[in-house]
Amino acid sequence: MQTIKPTRKTLTSFLLLLSLAASILAQQSASTPPSVDRLRQVITYLASDTLEGRRTGTPGANDAAHYIAGEMNRFGLRPGIQIARPARTRGENLARYLQPFPYVAIVELGKDNTMRFTRHGGSHGDISTDLRIGEDWMPIGFSTNARLENVGVAFAGYGISSAELKYDDYAVSSAKDRAAVIFAGTPDGDNPHGQFARAGEIRFKAAAARAAGARALLIIANEEKLADDRLSRLSYDNAGEAGIPILVVSRQSAAKILGTPLSDYEKIADARIVPTKTNQDFRLDRTITQTQVIRLPMGGLDLSITTEVIRRESPSFNVVGILPGSDPKLKDEAIVIGAHYDHLGRGGEGSLAPREGEIHHGADDNASGVAGLLELTRILSSQNPKPRRTVVFIAFSGEEEGLIGSNYYVDHPIVPLANTVAMINMDMIGRMRERKLIVGGVGTAPDWRDIIARENLDNQTISLAELANPNRTPGKATAVIGANGQVTSAIVHPQHFDLTLNEDGYGPSDHSSFYAKQVPVLFFWTGNHEDYHKPSDTADKINYEGEARIVSFIANVVRDIDKGNKRPTYTVAKSESQGRAMGFRVYLGTIPNYADSNDGLKLDGVRDESPAAKAGLKAGDKIVKMAGREVKNVYDYTYALGEMKAGQEYQVEVVRGNEKLTLKITPAPRKQ
Repeated sequence: MQTIKPTRKTLTSFLLLLSLAASILAQQSASTPPSVDRLRQVITYLASDTLEGRRTGTPGANDAAHYIAGEMNRFGLRPGIQIARPARTRGENLARYLQPFPYVAIVELGKDNTMRFTRHGGSHGDISTDLRIGEDWMPIGFSTNARLENVGVAFAGYGISSAELKYDDYAVSSAKDRAAVIFAGTPDGDNPHGQFARAGEIRFKAAAARAAGARALLIIANEEKLADDRLSRLSYDNAGEAGIPILVVSRQSAAKILGTPLSDYEKIADARIVPTKTNQDFRLDRTITQTQVIRLPMGGLDLSITTEVIRRESPSFNVVGILPGSDPKLKDEAIVIGAHYDHLGRGGEGSLAPREGEIHHGADDNASGVAGLLELTRILSSQNPKPRRTVVFIAFSGEEEGLIGSNYYVDHPIVPLANTVAMINMDMIGRMRERKLIVGGVGTAPDWRDIIARENLDNQTISLAELANPNRTPGKATAVIGANGQVTSAIVHPQHFDLTLNEDGYGPSDHSSFYAKQVPVLFFWTGNHEDYHKPSDTADKINYEGEARIVSFIANVVRDIDKGNKRPTYTVAKSESQGRAMGFRVYLGTIPNYADSNDGLKLDGVRDESPAAKAGLKAGDKIVKMAGREVKNVYDYTYALGEMKAGQEYQVEVVRGNEKLTLKITPAPRKQ
């Protein structure tokens, strides 16, 4: 290396740099480091068989909530729920960390569930047959309770309607005011990557049936024995009722109702051929070829149906602990640090496993984030001096069900959102590979990029020989000048992580709820892997040393945010998706709220300069009708969105406060 002969000015500058680096190193070494053993302990417990996958509303999830509350209490955090009188017992004290929110976890049959079909005009007159609940048919968990008398029947293939795919099982409109009978599945079979995979989901089939004017939807079971079919197991996804009765019927009962072997109908459904006659009712005639008919309204057949499904709420909680700020002025401001603790239980909705019943351990998703949350609780509560601003630690539940817990929190905040300067979210931070870390939300405040870049540098003093080593971690180097005026060593600044930075503040985790309320957010995760949403996401696969480094990095980011007198400035971030995640041809720029709803779709936000913003839609609006379709929940909204065309104007009806408005929206083409 070339010898440097410094001037007095440059020598002073180098010494100042050295002094600054020494100060940074001293400060970092004085702070409590993350514990690999503690991370392993927390993840091992949360991902254990004992908690059975922590599905929201289950005993396993609530055991996890009490465990997290106990850890927050141990580190001296103030309970999030304040009550005037002191707690009498430890259990009562821990309960004050729990913020309850409504969640339906149990679905039961009511006393009034009946089904009868009547065939008219035979040689023996009208013949009625009663079907047995539990053996011949079952209502679906999100079915609307209703009583229907003498409703006609129409066969509608797979019950799929998709304008994007140019495919419509209701093209004949024969299901209007009838009970539609359809097959489960899709023309692609069970292919999860087939073109009909999304449109073939039961929720979207229900929306399609209601849009076609059907008064009920009967889904023919896949399994020969109804009890073996997954649709026969009552469950609820907390996304609202369907608006019409939705039932699953056994294959034997379906054949009786249709009056013909199901194999004939399966051939017709798979043919996917639009009929030549659009207004004629007819039975299956074996002389009619598949090229002539695809939909079969059955004359002379009526159904009478009564459904009663009881949905019971189960205790479900966010866990909230508060570390009060030390600065007399800034303590009224808050930094929220969050991670969700719920997972998928024993599979079912959301699982990528081939069958239900196995425990989905959720070690990375998201026991890893909760372990990071609790380590940050320990680190920040033990540091001296304490953070200047108040830090609110939140373990959310209901994330896997559609951000239910975090949506509830932002509508019922412990610390006012107007005083919340930032939200830091950790979701799946346990599988770091090759120092790669993804940080989302960097476009939600102009401060973020500088903070992230600054805290990603590791200041190290190394010898000249080490500096010359071609295998050292790459990074900038600053020369250190000795008293003799020669370069004696160097301060290098290698990067802790190979970062991928994403602008958008929206994403599939709890930070989205805060960004929708105009809070700057940062989202840390290490990416997807082959065990995602499968039972194989286990504690032995976590990179604990890598997670400890990530937690240390996040702690420094939080300190960097906290040391500034000015709060980060909220900025509307550039969208990374432009609607691509939904797979539609058009883009509106709305941010739907996925919580339970039966009277419209609430919007959490509207992207700036989007078609929705230009139409006058606002956060908090509830869409009740769009493109001529009634909207009761997110699936109705999605169905209507799938029918819209770019550049064509549509009416959208919204409820804003006590006012009902009709706006005009023109979708933009989705960016490919």
